[in-house]
Amino acid sequence: MTVREVLHATRELIEPAHRAAIDRLSPELRHVAGYHIGWWDEQGHELLGGQGRFVRPALTLACTRAVGGQAADAVPMAVATELVNDFSLLHDDVIGGDDVRRMRPAAWTVFGLSEALLTGDALLAVAMSLVGPPGVRILADALLDLCHGQATDMAFVNRPSVSLSEAMTVAGNKTGALLGAACELGALAGGACDTKVFREFGTRLGLAFRLTDDLRSLLPDLACRRKSLPVVAALESGTPAAARLAESPDADPETQADLVEQTGARQWALREADRQVELAFAALGHGATPELRLLANLSVGRER
Repeated sequence: MTVREVLHATRELIEPAHRAAIDRLSPELRHVAGYHIGWWDEQGHELLGGQGRFVRPALTLACTRAVGGQAADAVPMAVATELVNDFSLLHDDVIGGDDVRRMRPAAWTVFGLSEALLTGDALLAVAMSLVGPPGVRILADALLDLCHGQATDMAFVNRPSVSLSEAMTVAGNKTGALLGAACELGALAGGACDTKVFREFGTRLGLAFRLTDDLRSLLPDLACRRKSLPVVAALESGTPAAARLAESPDADPETQADLVEQTGARQWALREADRQVELAFAALGHGATPELRLLANLSVGRER
């Protein structure tokens, strides 16, 4: 099985429950949510394609199967992880002023700030109703980490320097927390006694994803002075290029990106991503499955 087949099977399994969850929203918020997800255009006309990849639900189902459970039992948990992901994206777009999401105008630019934020809040409420008391605790912990990471990341913009350990902690909170929750919820649905190793597994996959995704978004991150992991690694490298980068905060992003490359930060990020994947599977031990390895490859951009 390929990773694309895994993601397609995930979408087919959870879509009825996913649509039922969105149908719980008021007509106005349902319209915004369906547009954001990619089900329809701004007038409400049905669209084909354009949806997210459903990585978090796929991880939830895969972790359920990894502990010997049935994927069907984990569908509510899987849907919840996708709802929380869309909640975070709706809010992130507003916070960051990002006007494009999934290759078309972000929801807030089409429907307004208030509508986008309220839709995100409603998605979060529905997600919490799907997971039961133990799941609520898992999601609540992840959301606290997410908010902490987002607030710290915003504060980094105005700080003269950020350490690599601080940047890694923020990445673990912002990206790793929700992936960790998705994996832990899957293990919980499958009846696992020890779900925390699955949280560590997902959190480390989130770090691996953040490292490689930061490389893809290097230019826009530099343009908005975001201290992403490759940028912080470059500044801490102690190389001549690092000194020039630190002395050129107002240089154009292309020049800064070239300096980041010269420090060896790209190679560091790729090596560190691989290391985080290795640590993720070390945490699982015998719980690793071929399906989880496929999804891990996806997290570091090695989709097959």
